[in-house]
Amino acid sequence: MRRRPSSINCIFAVDKPAGITSHDLVSHVRRALGERRVGHAGTLDPAATGVLVVGVGQATRLLGLLTAERKGYDGVIAFGTQTDTDDGEGQLVAEAQVPESLADEAVARQILEGFLGSQDQVPPAYSAISVDGRRAYDLARSGKEMKLSSRHIEVFESSLRGIDRDESGTLCWSCHFEVSKGTYIRSLARDIGLAAGTVAHLSALRRISSGLIGLDDCLELEELEKRGKEALEGRVLDPSRLLGASRLDLSDQEAADAACGKRLRAPEGIGQGERVCLLHQGQMVGLWHREGRGLRCDINFPQAITGVRG
Repeated sequence: MRRRPSSINCIFAVDKPAGITSHDLVSHVRRALGERRVGHAGTLDPAATGVLVVGVGQATRLLGLLTAERKGYDGVIAFGTQTDTDDGEGQLVAEAQVPESLADEAVARQILEGFLGSQDQVPPAYSAISVDGRRAYDLARSGKEMKLSSRHIEVFESSLRGIDRDESGTLCWSCHFEVSKGTYIRSLARDIGLAAGTVAHLSALRRISSGLIGLDDCLELEELEKRGKEALEGRVLDPSRLLGASRLDLSDQEAADAACGKRLRAPEGIGQGERVCLLHQGQMVGLWHREGRGLRCDINFPQAITGVRG
């Protein structure tokens, strides 16, 4: 059966609440907007909250291309216990004494600073990483032993926001991290615990930025469910800005040629291989790149993507 065209084609961000998966949020968005073609970029764990980028209609085709090399998180690290998921949702697997020195802010800052820079990180066993065609969390739940390969990451900022104890008396650090794409904050919490001479897990996490998108750009899910399509007015994001690509405004004839895939002349200042967002009547109709003296099509959008500004 041929999929009917979407009446909405845009990218926006939602402040994901705790207690639902990123896939659950997509289901909520589908119902709220009455659209079937909805996707998300940058999965958040069920217990985590914050910035989740959502695409609707033709904009789902851009989700894998968005520039989000750097992400920001506020998290809480709880010391003395380790879980199989490296967060508060998992089963207890280890306990250890917590050195009194970890209540000293100077000590905490020194340990956190030790995680700045490029490094290799082993992801959590319960993660969405593919292992021989299966998700790591499926293998972990089935009890199969596996050894995940480390991946190269970068921590741009690792700072202390405060030290406190929770209701059970557990020592906790409130931290802020700015990290490269693919970094697991759960793994950072685990490794920070080991570096501090004990064990630890991540007890809370909030994503406050994903590339250029921050919490101020986000819609509340409750508002979206209450107002539906009206909630998107003035809140959709500019796809060309998110892609970090050059822009080219097309005439009616050029837009017709582009829709047929005909090569377009490359304007001055566009480098070889550089991506270009094709715009027509203030909307994005294609994503092309320079090849030789012309532009070649990567993606055309039968329904134009809205949200372009300036």
